[in-house]
Amino acid sequence: MSKLALLFLGIFGVGIIGALFYDSSLSFLLYQLVYFLDPKERWWGHQLPDISYSFISSILMLLVLAFNYQKLSKFNPWKGHPALIWLAALLMCYYLAYFWAVDMYMQQRFTYDFMKLVVVVFAAYKLINTKKSLDWSLWAYIIGCTYIGYLATSTGRNAGDRVEGIALPSTGGDVNPVAAALVPAGVLLLYFAWMGNKKIKVLCIFCGALIANGLVLFNSRGAFLGASVSTSIYLLYMIFSRHRQPGQRGVAIFIIALGIGGFFYVADNLFWQRMSTIDNAHDKDSGRGRIQFWFAALKMMKDHPLGLGIYGFNVLSSHYLTDEQRGGVHYRAVHSLWFQGLTEVGWHGMIIFLSMLFTLYRLSRRARRAILAEKDYAAFFKLLALECGLIGYLVTSTFINQFRAEILYWFVLLVAAGTNIYYLRPELERQQEAKVSKRVLRNKVKT
Repeated sequence: MSKLALLFLGIFGVGIIGALFYDSSLSFLLYQLVYFLDPKERWWGHQLPDISYSFISSILMLLVLAFNYQKLSKFNPWKGHPALIWLAALLMCYYLAYFWAVDMYMQQRFTYDFMKLVVVVFAAYKLINTKKSLDWSLWAYIIGCTYIGYLATSTGRNAGDRVEGIALPSTGGDVNPVAAALVPAGVLLLYFAWMGNKKIKVLCIFCGALIANGLVLFNSRGAFLGASVSTSIYLLYMIFSRHRQPGQRGVAIFIIALGIGGFFYVADNLFWQRMSTIDNAHDKDSGRGRIQFWFAALKMMKDHPLGLGIYGFNVLSSHYLTDEQRGGVHYRAVHSLWFQGLTEVGWHGMIIFLSMLFTLYRLSRRARRAILAEKDYAAFFKLLALECGLIGYLVTSTFINQFRAEILYWFVLLVAAGTNIYYLRPELERQQEAKVSKRVLRNKVKT
């Protein structure tokens, strides 16, 4: 058995034991690592016992949640965060779409998958209930992305100007979603490199080098845009925010210089040639080339305002796009998270999705304000990094179908968990302490 296979079995076993006997949040970390390691798709996976490691890690999450439900629900109830309520409503929209879905097989198959993802998000929200468990989860994600970067680096370009053949669960063999999964890692690495000690900074440089090289090799234009937007927003805060600590501006400038220098070192001519075609209207896969698909989606919504169900746009694309516009392909995807969601669950479902994002942002902004009042600047920049990571993923997914993507809802979860840990939970604790104080005072008055 190879060393990687043995390492995976060791991680899997330690994760199970740790979740059962040390900290229940480790079950979600195990789920994250299994998602990225994805043993069934790796060359060393055939050496492992033929079992569903993802299913076992999911069941482990539900088991530890059931055993600790009362304790975990005390300060992080599901109804306490409105974004989770909107997420549950979005899931209901998919079940409602059964009545008019164009492709019932795809509707049943992927609605079931989305339901499992929503269950994982709800379970993980209760499990990630401390600052420590949130940091663990962020590092589990970063380590997973680093492994994908390592795979891309060791594989090299094997399909013209990009890497192909590296997959994640539910990506369907397309590397664009794999590249999108790496995008939020850049902002998180900026945060940890800025706020961490020397060892953390070295680790961030190592992870960042592999992840950046992986993004270059994947050559995804959407991922490049998403990473550029998210890191640019965060870098502006790092340099110009009045809440930074003494000496942090110099550290920020050094990190920026190191990151830019490293990126230009790994970005070769093939990468820049592909990035130069982002606005090429004659390229069906470029941003401007895909706008015609988006207009077709709007035309579909005039005829089907309630949506078409999963894969509905693909089935009806030949009725709204010419053969030339479809590039000779009969079934054509809409290539956008926003229009994918619109055509799948209709206007009402898209309003629910946008409401989820809006409430997530509004509560996160409140949390950042409350944190600033306590002068906890590290927590402020952590929440900001999570927000920027989600923004980067949304920008990337504007050009690919990722409305039901795992990583998207992981970051919805992480922003919600961070908001709960730093804002909702302390507020709830203060309210309960106030009630206890009033009760004690009332009893003293009676006696």
